[in-house]
Formats: sequence, C-alpha cells, structure tokens
Amino acid sequence: RTMAAAVVVARGAGARAATAATLRGGCGTAARGRPCVGPARPLCAAPGTAPDMKRYLWERYREAKRSTEELVPSIMSNLLNPDAIFSNNEMSLSDIEIYGFDYDYTLVFYSKHLHTLIFNAARDLLINEHRYPAEIRKYEYDPNFAIRGLHYDVQRAVLMKIDAFHYIQLGTVYRGLSVVPDEEVIEMYEGSHVPLEQMSDFYGKSSHGNTMKQFMDIFSLPEMTLLSCVNEYFLKNNIDYEPVHLYKDVKDSIRDVHIKGIMYRAIEADIEKYICYAEQTRAVLAKLADHGKKMFLITNSPSSFVDKGMSYIVGKDWRDLFDVVIVQAEKPNFFNDKRRPFRKMNEKGVLLWDKIHKLQKGQIYKQGNLYEFLKLTGWRGSRVLYFGDHIYSDLADLTLKHGWRTGAIIPELRSELKIMNTEQYIQTMTWLQTLTGLLEQMQVHRDAESQLVLQEWKKERKEMREMTKSFFNAQFGSLFRTDQNPTYFLRRLSRFADIYMASLSCLLNYDVSHTFYPRRTPLQHELPAWSERPPTFRTPLLQEAQAK
Repeated sequence: RTMAAAVVVARGAGARAATAATLRGGCGTAARGRPCVGPARPLCAAPGTAPDMKRYLWERYREAKRSTEELVPSIMSNLLNPDAIFSNNEMSLSDIEIYGFDYDYTLVFYSKHLHTLIFNAARDLLINEHRYPAEIRKYEYDPNFAIRGLHYDVQRAVLMKIDAFHYIQLGTVYRGLSVVPDEEVIEMYEGSHVPLEQMSDFYGKSSHGNTMKQFMDIFSLPEMTLLSCVNEYFLKNNIDYEPVHLYKDVKDSIRDVHIKGIMYRAIEADIEKYICYAEQTRAVLAKLADHGKKMFLITNSPSSFVDKGMSYIVGKDWRDLFDVVIVQAEKPNFFNDKRRPFRKMNEKGVLLWDKIHKLQKGQIYKQGNLYEFLKLTGWRGSRVLYFGDHIYSDLADLTLKHGWRTGAIIPELRSELKIMNTEQYIQTMTWLQTLTGLLEQMQVHRDAESQLVLQEWKKERKEMREMTKSFFNAQFGSLFRTDQNPTYFLRRLSRFADIYMASLSCLLNYDVSHTFYPRRTPLQHELPAWSERPPTFRTPLLQEAQAK
C-alpha cells in the first residue's frame, strides 16, 4: 500500500514477466507476441549423454538480460512524480473540515546549516559541561552519514538499520564511523534478528528494559552523527568508556541545544540563513482558508520562535489564518496527559492565570492537552486531518486513540524518488528482480556444474544490492527499504499515516475534494495469478503531472 510497494509492483511486473517468459523457454519477446529463439530445455550433446547445464543456464541468463534491457525504455516513460501524495489508507479530502499542523519540518523547512549548528553546539556542551575530551572538537558534522529511522543499541554502542520484521540489514551496522563485519554482528545478536523485548518502545525510546533507541526525528540526524563521532574517538584512542553514559550525555546535550534556547536564538538572529523561504506554505494555507477549512497549529516550539518563523514564510498576519495556535505543547504528552490545562499568552509572551473556557482565534496558548482541546473545540474524529513529520510524537496517538486522519511529511521522499527515476537505478533494479527470479527457478538444478553458475549469479546479485544501497546513502541505503523488505521506519509510517508526501506544497496539486486511494499491491500468494500481466493501475506519474 505504500509508495515503495507500488514502485516494486509497477516496475517489477515487467521484470517478472520477462523472467517468466524466459523460464518457459522463451526470450521474453514471446510474451509480446513475437517468436523467440533459444532452447526450451537443457541442451544435450547426444542421445544418452548428460545435458550441458552450464550452457543452458547461461543462455537463460542472456535471454533474461536482453528482455530486461528491452523493458527499460517503457519504464523510463513512466517516471514517478516527486510531488505526488501517496496513500496508505483510503481518504477523501471532501470529508476533512479541519486541518492541523506541526511547525518544524511541516510548515517550515530548514537549511543544511541547522544540523551543523545543532551538532557543533551539542559537541561543545559535551566538552564544556560533561568534561569530554577537547579533541572531539576536530569532528565535524557529515550530512551524508546517517539517515532517519535507524536503531541504536545503547549498551553495545552500534547504529544499524532494521527491517519491518526486526531483522538487521547486514552491512549497515556501524560502531563509531566504521562498519561492523557481518560475522561479528551475527555473533553479537546470535543471528540477525532483534527480539521484541530488545526493540525500542512505542515511541522509539530505549526505556523499560528496551536496549534499542529508534531515531525518528529529522532533528536526530546530528545526534546520531555525534554519537558515532565520539564513539569513534574513544575506540581509536583505546579509551575505556561506558556506552550507556555516552548515549545519555549526547542525548542530554542535544536536548539542551533546544531547551536552553541555543538553536532558537541562532535561528532568530539569522533567519534567512536557517529557514528555507517557501511561499508555497502560505499558498497551501490560503487555499484551505478560501475553501472554508478551519486550521490549527500544535507545536513543541516556543511562541516567539514560531512567530518569527511564520512571519518570515507566511507574513505578519499569519495568525489570521489559524483558528487555534498552541505552542510548547510537549507532544506526545499533549495527546495523553489529561492533567495539564491551557494557559493564554499575551502579546509580550507573558503567561496569564485566567481559566480558559474557549480557544479563541488570534490568541496563543501554551501547553494544555488534547482532551481539553477536544472539549473546547468539538473537533473530533475523521473530519480532522493533522500533518507532522514525526511518526510517533505527531501521528501515532492521533490515529490509534482519537480517530483523526493523519498526514506524514517526509522530506527525504522527494530526493529518493528522483533517484528512483534515474536510468541507472531503473536498469539496476529491473535486472536485480529478473536475476532473483532466475535464481528462484533454477535452484532446482543441484548438480555441481549448475551450482557453480548459480553461485556466480548470487555474487552478482549481492553486488547489485550493495550498489542500490549506495544510490541513496553509502552507509545505510534507503529510508524505506532494506535489501528486500520494507524498513521498520516504513512499517510504522504505513501504520500511523493515512497519507504521506515530501512537503505540504504537494497539496496544491490536488482538489480539496480529492480522494486518495491506496494502490492495490499483490500479496505474496496473489503473485502467480497476475504477476505476468502489466499492472492495471498507475502509480502517481511524472508525465501526468506535467500534462496538467
């Protein structure tokens, strides 16, 4: 039901058809009504002699390769649209009356300078307040090291990517800045599976005996990199240290960059450097307002910080667009803790003590809780759609406990789709799936000669998998996939987000009454029935958007 699954089906159906046609004894052209050449059965040198299996298997390989190459141009004519909205669950915007938004990385996007700022500030806090060696100051932030959704084993001090079934993707386990050999990983975890009791808790945290922490926040990218750099320093210098203490100290330093106002003050002082101006944010809000939609903002950021940012990207009158504005909400506690009342703030940011009987337009409120919010507004159920970038803190409780519809903002989606639209990626993935089909079917040949050929194919498949990983990130690959499975990140995204997109600006491509339909992707037991047919649906495609 996800973008990644839809892409596999749309682009994989052709590869499977080519493989199936080849395995039936054709070159793939027969599937398109043209005669094929090549042997349908293993060749025999003479009656009564053993078939030449090596020649037979390599002929099948070459025929599949030719068929795959013929498919690529047709796939290139159906490129995916990076500005599309993808659906996990059917939802009609005509049912949505109220739109809610997070602030950071939802309404506002930040430049690459922000993560460098957070990394440097937290690194300096480690040195100045936690008495870490001053030599760690030599480490600088690398924006290309980590990706979101990774797990960190707090006790073993290793960072890794885990799939939807709790299996570690070998080759993506890092201690410090160095990859951990597969053999060591398997010995460490007695295989590559992480038991449920060791996984992170519901919100991705390492608590209540869970030894894993999942980094789901975009702001966590500097945290992962800083953890890895300090680990690297200790390891390279043979310094004995306690990994649990290191994790806590780095976490506290990153937290202090936020709560001590270091990040907020730096952004407010040079807003043009850190905030990516986007007039489309105002266009989205204006479009919804013109159609009579109510809107609200719930953010963990402080009032003055939000006001300056929104004034920059939307205009001084930004509050006129929102019916309710709530700051320093302390999500996800906001969605669960019934005890905290709202407090009104005046224009100078001073907290008032009067009891709140109504949430008024134009006012700014601090803290509060969702239960009081629902009582004061009456905005309940599936007529509310809330957008956020953090799958746990922003979306999980809303969809599971309160029945709101949810939209995930995934900025990485746009860059990944652009990579997936390249000819090199399409060629590699189409051949990878075809070769996998060949291996699956030809494994029945157990003679020594055949097994040598199959081992060569497996080696090529492994090399191609490593290549496809490096298309996205040299260390950890795609945010959405391991070698063959969805990532744990995508599993949670599919569960907690009805729709997802690269940015709110994608809403401008759709009417306010548009219905989003999840793509029907085949279950494993459905594949034989229709895998050889061209897909009967179309994923959101680039040329269709350009035609509009």
